[in-house]
Amino acid sequence: MYQPPHHREDNLDVQHALIRAHPLGLLITAGADGPTANPLPFHLDASRGAKGTLQVHMARANGQWKELLAGAAPLVVFQGAENYITPSWYATKRETGKVVPTWNYAMVQVKGKATVIEDFDWLRRQIGALTGEHEGKRAKPWAVEDAPENFIAAQIKGIVGIEIEISDISGKWKVSQNRPAADIATVIGGLGESGQPHENADMAELVREYGHRR
Repeated sequence: MYQPPHHREDNLDVQHALIRAHPLGLLITAGADGPTANPLPFHLDASRGAKGTLQVHMARANGQWKELLAGAAPLVVFQGAENYITPSWYATKRETGKVVPTWNYAMVQVKGKATVIEDFDWLRRQIGALTGEHEGKRAKPWAVEDAPENFIAAQIKGIVGIEIEISDISGKWKVSQNRPAADIATVIGGLGESGQPHENADMAELVREYGHRR
């Protein structure tokens, strides 16, 4: 990933927080037939390995796990907040007109050694951890145990687990921090005043936070 120094985010806790907030990662591999990419919901176990370990499962019918079993190196991309930034928001537009559109985003990319797992108990724990992570915020959370055990056992037979111990993790927060202070302020205002202020709130907060670090 192209990484200008002012867009790098190397804080592991911040990187992990984005993965937890946006767990649907894009798993990318390159096999004999070319690249393969599948969106999959990952569970992050930060306690395992120096940089954490990703756990995921996929349908047994999905041939990507066979590529990993054959030694294909995985790349997992997690996309956080993202927004189009119009040059009309920049204070610089009114001063010089020398501005162009851009796109702001926060992203984490992960590499590591992948292990294919078909063990029933591991798969049962993984789906339990993944479900608990997302159901726990609900007033009446659903648990795997709510379904008949024989039904869950049959479902597990149709999936394969993947564990990726993270060896390399890169964060890129391209959030207007390279703009003049006046432009940062007007971008925050523009995001808040546009037609979808609630959807833009996460990006506005990132622009505010990283702009103050200048």
